[in-house]
Amino acid sequence: MPTGVCGCCGPLRPRYKRLVDNIFPEDPKDGLVKSDMEKLTFYAVSAPEKLDRIGEYLAERLSRDVVRHRYGYVVIAMEALDQLLMACHSQSIKPFVESFLHMVAKLLESGEPDLQVLGTNSFVKFANIEEDTPSYHRRYDFFVSQFSAMCHSTHEDSETRNRIRVAGIKGLQGVVRKTVNDELQAIIWEPQHMDKLIPSMLFNMQDNEDSERSGEENPASLAESCFRELLGRAAYGNMNNAVHPVLVHLDNHHLWDPNDFAVSCFRIIMYSIQAQHSHHVIQQVLSHLDTHSKNTPRVRAGIVQVLLETVAIAAKGSIGPTVLEVFNTLLKHLRMSVDFELGDGSRRNSASSHSSTRTKESEERIVQNAIIQTIGFFGGNLPDYQRAEVMMFIMGKVPVYGTPCHTLDTVKIGHQGTKRIQAMLLSSLIMVTSGFKCKTMCAGLPVSFLEPLCSISLMEDSELRQLVLEILHNIIDRHDNRAKLRGIRIIPNVAALKIKREKISKQDVVFMKKHGQQLYRHIYLGCKEDDNVQKNFELLFTALALITIELANEEVVIDLMRLSIALQDMALVNEENMPMFIRCGIMALVAAYLNFLSQMIANPPFCQHVSKVIEMRNLDAPHLLPEHVFREKCVLPDSLDRDDVGLYFQTADLAEALSVPGYNVERLAIPYIPQVTDEDRLSRRKSFVDTISLQVDILSNSLPDQSQLAEEITFETLKKAIDTTGLEEQERERRRQVMEKFQKAPFEEIAAHCESKASMLHDRLAQIFELTIRPPPSPSGTVTVTSGHVQYQSVPVYEMKFPDLCV
Repeated sequence: MPTGVCGCCGPLRPRYKRLVDNIFPEDPKDGLVKSDMEKLTFYAVSAPEKLDRIGEYLAERLSRDVVRHRYGYVVIAMEALDQLLMACHSQSIKPFVESFLHMVAKLLESGEPDLQVLGTNSFVKFANIEEDTPSYHRRYDFFVSQFSAMCHSTHEDSETRNRIRVAGIKGLQGVVRKTVNDELQAIIWEPQHMDKLIPSMLFNMQDNEDSERSGEENPASLAESCFRELLGRAAYGNMNNAVHPVLVHLDNHHLWDPNDFAVSCFRIIMYSIQAQHSHHVIQQVLSHLDTHSKNTPRVRAGIVQVLLETVAIAAKGSIGPTVLEVFNTLLKHLRMSVDFELGDGSRRNSASSHSSTRTKESEERIVQNAIIQTIGFFGGNLPDYQRAEVMMFIMGKVPVYGTPCHTLDTVKIGHQGTKRIQAMLLSSLIMVTSGFKCKTMCAGLPVSFLEPLCSISLMEDSELRQLVLEILHNIIDRHDNRAKLRGIRIIPNVAALKIKREKISKQDVVFMKKHGQQLYRHIYLGCKEDDNVQKNFELLFTALALITIELANEEVVIDLMRLSIALQDMALVNEENMPMFIRCGIMALVAAYLNFLSQMIANPPFCQHVSKVIEMRNLDAPHLLPEHVFREKCVLPDSLDRDDVGLYFQTADLAEALSVPGYNVERLAIPYIPQVTDEDRLSRRKSFVDTISLQVDILSNSLPDQSQLAEEITFETLKKAIDTTGLEEQERERRRQVMEKFQKAPFEEIAAHCESKASMLHDRLAQIFELTIRPPPSPSGTVTVTSGHVQYQSVPVYEMKFPDLCV
């Protein structure tokens, strides 16, 4: 009887336990018993309700084997679990998965590299299985932490360390694949998980010791592919959580200087994310730049260069509403960099050596150059309609005397700082306008852009004037002819240059009628600056040539010839007491341009006259030609011989040469006189902005000068008052000149003259009204001060008395 009872205990064990026990051989080296494994798999598929019990029992055996260090049976148990997972897809697999994940966690906690790699491989296989229904309660917090710790393994053996890190990266990749597509697992994008995932990948990308390894054996390449996959799956609301850990990692490891790794990281980010999410990354970098606004110059320069890479990629696609935000932030940091260099830099380095001060300045220059390059590159990659807006935005930030500038407070940084900011912003404008092809010149040079640009062109700084001319070249040159016109010279054959041009459009004709005089005026005034160098004259020549190519019809040609003759007369008469180099440079400029113009309009008599004058100058006055005057050792005369008519271009000869249909030759006889604008009355020709002094100047100019009101009476004044002979003749001559001017002068000059008078009249009337008219009493009450006490007096509407002028 006892024997019978003992003999029946074996068969009483549950069948699933017997099937599980049978898959384990007596010697673990023999491996999994395949025949019994097939039976176990068939049983699990036939009775899926037993899966959870199978999993629990396997987990129990595996835990016991791990504790007893029977690693052979551990491998067999994980192999059996993997096969069961791959074979079973039913609702009952959920409890089995929990047992499986519990066993994987046991392996990862063991501390044995082989078991950790084994558990990771099993988890990766599980991650690749697509489940039919989502899991409501499963969490992967432990696996994120454990895999991240494996990514930072510091094992003594390099080979083992490499295996553990690769396993950790694969595990994180499995977590990402298992969770990002599951809406119920959106918790993986929360900061506490991203702060572990992202730095683990970046750490391995940065620590590329085994660069010779390839594929999945190299932690760096594997981490980069996992990083790209994670970013590619990031949705709109998760971008900030994905990018912020990158910035923090770069800060903690001091990777902004040098910034090679930071640049490569953000290149990966920008090319991995969806194009419509690019502006999120840009905003993150901008805010990070604000956070480091007081950091060292090299760190700020590194962040700006990273921003350059991001906007360079984002500008090719959609970047949303961040265009002006990018420029506004960069301009703010440009202003701060100049302030650090010129303002705070001198105070901080007052006790240090000159070498440290120079180092500080050179480092700030790196920041400034990086900002300019970013502004220019970003603007240059925008579409034309956005580029025009950016041009207007940057021009609105350039400090110009006579205009308020709120963003860049130039009072504190003084003359030198303001000049630096002007030069930097104009340099960035050159980059933005490079390659800009506007259909009409009204779109490329609107009034709100042209006026401040021309105001800068009158500043007493040759470098700023050069930058303005280069900006004009970029906008006017729509057929890429500027490269053919470099340098100022007498071009023997203009046709050989193969200049591209089209017939001037009606819109451009209207533009030249409205704003042509403004362009001529600034070329005229820019020629007589005392600090002009060869480059200034070269750029002025190119500007005149481009206007001729792009915007010249018959009327504009006449105006350009009048301008050239006026420049020649200005150099001859020399009322401005200009240096001889400037006078000879103007003469050379006129000769080079008229030679170009005569060949462009293909007028043989015109060409003959120009060639004759140039030949005479070659013989008798080579210093009046560009090939000679701009040489280093050119000998300049003490004065110019005004009597030698053959050396100069004559208006009569030019008029005779152009006596063909289409040209209004009579206008050539009218000397060119530049317009008088507000810039002259406000004396804008300065290189710095001082808003307070400007207001004082305007205020003092608007008030009447008391010394002028009371004229001193002397014997000479009485004598002039009594002597009236000749007054009638003078009045008759004045009337004749006025009639002649209104009959022959161009409409633009007459309109400008009348407009200047009208503006002066309006200013005077406004001054008179301000002195005579007082604001009427208000029913709400007026404030009066009597005996030091403030009193409020209210007047009813029906008792108010208004001045007659107001009524």
